[in-house]
Amino acid sequence: MKRVAVLTQPLLALVAAFVLTTLVLLSTGVSPLEAYRLVIFGAFSTPVRLSDMIMLAAPLLLCAVGLSITFAGGLYNLGVEGQMIVGAIAAMVPLRLWPDWPPLLLWLIAALSGAAGGALWALMIGILRRYAGVSEIFAGLGMNFLAGGLALYMVLGPWRRQSSASLSGTDLLPRELWLPTIDRLRLAPAAPVIALLALVIVWWTLTQTRWGLEVRAVGLNPAASERLGIATARRMAETFAACGALAGIAGMLQVVAVHHALIPNISSGIGLLGLLVALLARANPRWLLPITVAFAAFTVGSIQLPLTLGIDSAIAGVLQGALVLFALATRIRQ
Repeated sequence: MKRVAVLTQPLLALVAAFVLTTLVLLSTGVSPLEAYRLVIFGAFSTPVRLSDMIMLAAPLLLCAVGLSITFAGGLYNLGVEGQMIVGAIAAMVPLRLWPDWPPLLLWLIAALSGAAGGALWALMIGILRRYAGVSEIFAGLGMNFLAGGLALYMVLGPWRRQSSASLSGTDLLPRELWLPTIDRLRLAPAAPVIALLALVIVWWTLTQTRWGLEVRAVGLNPAASERLGIATARRMAETFAACGALAGIAGMLQVVAVHHALIPNISSGIGLLGLLVALLARANPRWLLPITVAFAAFTVGSIQLPLTLGIDSAIAGVLQGALVLFALATRIRQ
């Protein structure tokens, strides 16, 4: 009976989400079938759109994988967006300081710097929770605003363009520091490879190691874990740091593989979208990849909606949000 429920509940959530989105589309006089065709299959219609979808899925998967760690530890890290932004800022530091160094060495340093920046930003949430009694949910949201302000300050202040300050971002990095892409596409193969490696490593760590077992035990019952001798506070801090590090690497990829500069909206909402992916997957690493690809495809495919059907591309957000809402609703009923 339980196995039947596991199979039917996601299907019910999917059907309910499409029913809600269909009603929204019908209320605006748009053909739902045509809209769904564009949203679901639009990302696969040309090589360029497919490469754009992969480049969105890579940082999205990194954020979702990181969140699966904190969720396993019973923590809701809503500050992943800020950790991604700070990771991008930290990655820019070596790229601006030593632009003449070998690119391969600089990419490695930038990745480490981005990971460290994201991890430290996430640890501040853990410190606020541990020593000030601030919920990680509210602390994370506050840190997101602070990180966004910091990025804006860097773009308009110390790292402003040589000609004049501009909200469009800093000066572009030298061309040789851009991650190599496939000819005529924006696809940097290193980005999805990094994200998939992170997924495998995290899955293995959470399911096959003593550390992962302790993290999951802390997530199920912190008080009992403490009595069994598990360093609960330390494990919580480590989960925050691990999630922040992965989000920081996602920020680094946004800099060296996508925008090639620091822009105020460097995260592009990917961190918050990662929250939806992690919630829908119930933080299960096995489901993160297919759900990430689906969300990235919806986002890229919806870009054609304004041109083809004259409706806003935000309808993909309605579908994504409805999926998460109904999935959570079916979970509550269990």
